[in-house]
Amino acid sequence: MSDAAFRRVPCRLSPPGVVCSLGDTNERIAEALFNGRRGLAVSDAFTPGRPLPLGRVATPLADTRAWPAEHVSRNNRLLALALERLGEQLDASLEAGLARHPRERIGVVIGTSTSGIGETEAALATAGRSAPLPDDFRYARQELGAPARFVAERLGITGPVYALSTACSSSARALASARRLLLSGECDAVIAGGADSLCRLTVNGFASLEAVSERPCLPFSAHRDGINLGEAAALFMVTAEPGGIQLAGVGESADAYHISAPRPDGSGALAAMRGALEQAGITPQQVDYLNLHGTGTLHNDRMEALAVSALFAASPPASSTKALTGHTLGAAGALEAAFCWLALAHGRLPRHVYDGVYDPQLAPLALVDDPMPARAPRHALSNSFAFGGNNASLLLSRED
Repeated sequence: MSDAAFRRVPCRLSPPGVVCSLGDTNERIAEALFNGRRGLAVSDAFTPGRPLPLGRVATPLADTRAWPAEHVSRNNRLLALALERLGEQLDASLEAGLARHPRERIGVVIGTSTSGIGETEAALATAGRSAPLPDDFRYARQELGAPARFVAERLGITGPVYALSTACSSSARALASARRLLLSGECDAVIAGGADSLCRLTVNGFASLEAVSERPCLPFSAHRDGINLGEAAALFMVTAEPGGIQLAGVGESADAYHISAPRPDGSGALAAMRGALEQAGITPQQVDYLNLHGTGTLHNDRMEALAVSALFAASPPASSTKALTGHTLGAAGALEAAFCWLALAHGRLPRHVYDGVYDPQLAPLALVDDPMPARAPRHALSNSFAFGGNNASLLLSRED
């Protein structure tokens, strides 16, 4: 389908259901975003002897004693709460929204990178090197498709169900896939988003890359020295309906430059942003807010600033919300799309939180200090740039 045809078909994003370190209600999360309140807590739970700031979810999660064993994981507990919050955000209820469509015409697309690997870590710690794994261990928990199966079974959905795992762009691509399922006529509605939970694999993996900061991260600062990690779940109901807040454009690209480092010239990131704007049919000058990928690492921030300067004659108001939540990996794309949704709905912008010392070697960015813009934002662009050069940009637009 051509971009022009894509633009003729609406793609409405419901109010999101979100749980992250900022909270589990849209009101509390919005308050934290607009006031620049970090949701980080120092812990050495995953790196004994090395305390790190982490975006851990403190909200009580679901009791899993009645769940099938293969569904018992922290990822799925996060998703269960996000589903509950999604239902609360809809005009009637999630069940009522689903009842408008045959269950075989509803899809589920979930992005993740950890799935239930944390539960496997716990099982291995219990068993040791030679003992058999505990009786309640289920390998299926750690399969990448497990979160999507969990959501589908919980809701009785029988349409297309699958997961995407492209590192930090996973759930941005899940929303892009939901859009394609609607526009192709395959589905009438899609539950889409992502979830990732903190575990030893990811925290120690990023530590081994020397990419983790031991203080709250400082995206685009001259003093930045790495990322903080976090966990979250964020879900939308995506429907082919006009009005509200639309997923108006998607841009995707693949650098294939390096397994973990971004292409230094920013060309892959630029292609993704440009693709989203072209698909939405808007110009760079019409973008009112840019949610930066903004990890706080030396190379990623440099690349992204360069790509933004190549696309925009003057930077739109921009911020990296990873300074507030930590980098939630496979959940980040959907989580930050939810932040853009809240910005458009409230007419306010998430603050950029750092030490105020912008790196003079970076291309200039208009980082948000005042959450009240000169005019209510109408178009928001959200960037997700992943390992392997797996890039995605989402353009959200508010329709009156």
